Amino acid sequence: MADLAERVLQYLSDKSPDGVDSEVVATSFGIEHQKIVGAIKSIECFGDVINTKQQTSKRWDLSKEGEDVASNGSYEARIYHAVPAADGIPHKELMKLPNAKIGFSKAIAAKWIKLDKTTEGGPTVYRNIASIDDTVQTALLKIKQSKDVELSNAQVTEYKKRKLITEVKVNTYLITKGSEFTTSLTKQETELTAEMIATGSWKTKTFKPYNFDALGVAPTSGHLHPLLKVRTQFRQIFIEMGFTEMPTNNFIESSFWNFDALFQPQQHPARDAHDTFFIADPKDATDFPMDYLKRVKDVHSNGGYGSQGYKYDWKIEEAQKNLLRTHTTAVSARMLYKLAQQEKFSPKKYFSIDRVFRNETLDATHLAEFHQVEGLVADYNLTLGDLMGVISEFFKKLGMEKLRFKPAYNPYTEPSMEIFGYHEGLKKWVEIGNSGVFRPEMLLPMGLPEDVTVIAWGLSLERPTMIKYGISNIRELIGPKVNLQMVHDNPLCRIEK
Repeated sequence: MADLAERVLQYLSDKSPDGVDSEVVATSFGIEHQKIVGAIKSIECFGDVINTKQQTSKRWDLSKEGEDVASNGSYEARIYHAVPAADGIPHKELMKLPNAKIGFSKAIAAKWIKLDKTTEGGPTVYRNIASIDDTVQTALLKIKQSKDVELSNAQVTEYKKRKLITEVKVNTYLITKGSEFTTSLTKQETELTAEMIATGSWKTKTFKPYNFDALGVAPTSGHLHPLLKVRTQFRQIFIEMGFTEMPTNNFIESSFWNFDALFQPQQHPARDAHDTFFIADPKDATDFPMDYLKRVKDVHSNGGYGSQGYKYDWKIEEAQKNLLRTHTTAVSARMLYKLAQQEKFSPKKYFSIDRVFRNETLDATHLAEFHQVEGLVADYNLTLGDLMGVISEFFKKLGMEKLRFKPAYNPYTEPSMEIFGYHEGLKKWVEIGNSGVFRPEMLLPMGLPEDVTVIAWGLSLERPTMIKYGISNIRELIGPKVNLQMVHDNPLCRIEK
């Protein structure tokens, strides 16, 4: 490329001071025009050696059919030469030739041939003149040999109609000498080195100017998924309210912590394979706090702590079954048991945001795995009013101040409430979460003091994310159908407070 660039400069030096056209240079060198353009771009990197101005021109090129006519003559000329000079030729024989219909029409119009319909045996074609001038072939040969052929309006109209020529737009450059014109290129230095300064060689070198307006190349980086952006905002709200995040790194739980510790009976429909993913290997868990497990068994089977229990034969085989956790409340149970083992109870506020798994029928709003947001407060003598107050403050920070609470049933909370919020966009009340006060049958077997109450609430992460980012199908948010460009383009999540 460097040799070609210097050839271009030498060509420019020898020619008119008004400059040269890049296509003329390409034709003179017998190489592709694009290679000359590449040489011009490389010369421009050396400073003001040349000046260039882009020019746009139009020219005519031959179509595939035009190439055939330029080589073999026009269709009308071929028809003329197919007619014997003396005897003529039957019309039906002449029409067997390729493109005979248009050739015959044009030859008749030019009066090169004539048709005699009175001859015996059928119409016969005869020559009407002794010789012809195939102007169509002549014009197309000129276009093929030179790109600057001028055609009359009539020729352009006819040749385009016959699809013999096509118009081509050509971009070229007018090259003129710059203020630093030279025919010998010296590579410009891109940085000043310590060696140049020490030897003084920098004085004789040419440095490439810095472009201080350049934006630079954006560093390659990943992009946060919308779920992670909303999760970050939720997490920040919990931390602002003084909550501590619970460890949620065990997707696989035993049925004991996922169900039994929460005072959920072993015959409950949620413990069926239609609703829960059970693990085949390892099938069972074996490590339990046995004294606590016995108290859980007793409260299920016989009651206690003011409860009559469920009155069934509690089986450890059911409690040992491993599964993909169906809710992060299993983590809450572990944390509350750990809290109960402290020598002296201290109030705590915990939260978690992580993935849970349920054997759901997949549709636009349900997946077999999703994220659960959960918060709980363990303190002395908390009431339902405390629960409603904490929930109201939490959702207020999410920008939702219009809340309603509806009584509900949960196996491990009593009383329980569904949480509804007024959706300004939909202009209606929608369910946004569930809540309740953990039952004594759940807390007291753990060893928590009798006057300690635990209030809790939970919601999904996907639903508010879909509302925030205008996603109508949950399968476009999680799973193999996620559009990675959507992940790249979506802005940060900013909760309107």
